[in-house]
Amino acid sequence: MSVEENEIHHHLCSIAFDEYGRPFIIIKDQDRQKRLTGADALKSHILAARQIAGTLRTSLGPKGLDKMMVSPDGEVTVTNDGATILKMMDVDHEIGKLLVQLAQSQDDEIGDGTTGVVVLAGALLEQAASLLDRGIHPIRIADGYELAAQHALKHLDTIAELFPVDVKDTLPLVKVAMTTLGSKIINKCHRQMAEIAVNAVLAVADLEKRDVNFELIKVEGKVGGRLEDTMLVKGVVVDKTMSHPQMPKEMRNVKLAILTCPFEPPKPKTKHKLDVTSSEDYKLLRQYEAEKFAEMVAKVKEAGTTLAICQWGFDDEANHLLLQQNLPAVRWVGGPEIELIAIATGGRIVPRFEELSPDKLGSCGLVRELSFGTTKDRMLVIEECSNSRAVTILVRGGNAMLVAEAKRSLHDAICVVRSLVQEPRIVYGGGAAEVSCSLAVARAADQLASLEQYAFRAFAEALESIPMALAENSGLNSVNSLAEVKAKQASSGDSALGIDCMHQGVNDMRKQHVIESLKSKRQQLILATQLVKMILKIDDVRSPADAQGM
Repeated sequence: MSVEENEIHHHLCSIAFDEYGRPFIIIKDQDRQKRLTGADALKSHILAARQIAGTLRTSLGPKGLDKMMVSPDGEVTVTNDGATILKMMDVDHEIGKLLVQLAQSQDDEIGDGTTGVVVLAGALLEQAASLLDRGIHPIRIADGYELAAQHALKHLDTIAELFPVDVKDTLPLVKVAMTTLGSKIINKCHRQMAEIAVNAVLAVADLEKRDVNFELIKVEGKVGGRLEDTMLVKGVVVDKTMSHPQMPKEMRNVKLAILTCPFEPPKPKTKHKLDVTSSEDYKLLRQYEAEKFAEMVAKVKEAGTTLAICQWGFDDEANHLLLQQNLPAVRWVGGPEIELIAIATGGRIVPRFEELSPDKLGSCGLVRELSFGTTKDRMLVIEECSNSRAVTILVRGGNAMLVAEAKRSLHDAICVVRSLVQEPRIVYGGGAAEVSCSLAVARAADQLASLEQYAFRAFAEALESIPMALAENSGLNSVNSLAEVKAKQASSGDSALGIDCMHQGVNDMRKQHVIESLKSKRQQLILATQLVKMILKIDDVRSPADAQGM
């Protein structure tokens, strides 16, 4: 074998020789695998993370820009919610996918702060790159970051302030929700949206247990009207109408029967055929069906029902019969709505007509049909329920994209209010908490004699990326603004000084009411650091080579 052939052979598969000189293969199919090792792998990971963080960086803060995503089938989404952008970006790089999951876990746990957590992770990796170039071992950097994060979390705890969650005085909560909505597309009426979010959460919150059941808040969107027409309904909104146009459009003091059984004559469940041989038989069959229908309607009426909500449909004959008997009905109501109606009205879901009894009926004060503009679209609203803990937010907007983005923004606001109900402590936004932690970590770095001090300083610098991005997006000179805020914080020790994004001339976030929940900030730091540690510990990537590269 010539030297060249030998080289090629070595390239294709990892080969070794036993003591008798016989070759054997250790790793199979090396020619079909891409492999990155050591510093190359780390550089590739850091580059991928930086690019994704760079994409999201411009969406941070009240002056952040939106991204437009077009799906393969041409559906357009406009959003600046970090988790939504990443989910729809179709990221291919394996480290990129980890960042997508990072934003998703922040979204699942807290619901807000998804953009910030990715920007922070990107900045930490960017700082790690310069430490790696100095020859510091990645494990030392990862451990240093972990210690720095613990120090930052301790500091966050000391600067956090207690927050009053009071049903009677909702203004402070509204201000926090307004901070969240400030960066969204709907900020032209964000005062109203914030109030809706706060009222929705407080309506279903259990303040003693400090718990909010999300299942009870339903966000329903309807295109048309203006964003200002969005309203909070203390009850359930169902995108259905009465089954017959002549049934009443508004009813008071309603008793609801919630049925999951169909209004139709019983069919034999077996495979038998029914032969009708003469017209008499056919008439008898028709009569039997009609009797059965009448019986079903009578059973429902006997229980004292004034409105039937059915999960299944029924044909025109049944519809006519219901109208004759003065029993208004709604058909094809979906499973989740049926459950919500049952919770709101205190009714039981009845699977068979035989089981219907007066005590299983739900009750509510008002059922009415909403009509929208000139369209034929109508929705049913069930209000003044006996258990008012189920609420629906009906979002209106000029187009489907706006309605979808408003729903996402409201979800973020509801999540923030929920995390404050669960843990009523806050820090100040506008990069104030990050600058304060950055200063604390930098101070701690000076006390360290070990190599970790470099990682501490890098962590402190990475924390500054959030206020930097806020200043950049707001059209300020980012370096000057950050230096000014740092100097003010360092001299006064006031952890509420942040970037003046709204150009109001004050850096004090207390005056600007830019407030964030401590839980969200803490989660951001923990998740970003964990992910960066994980990425820094990867030094070898084996992946199938692309077919084009073969």
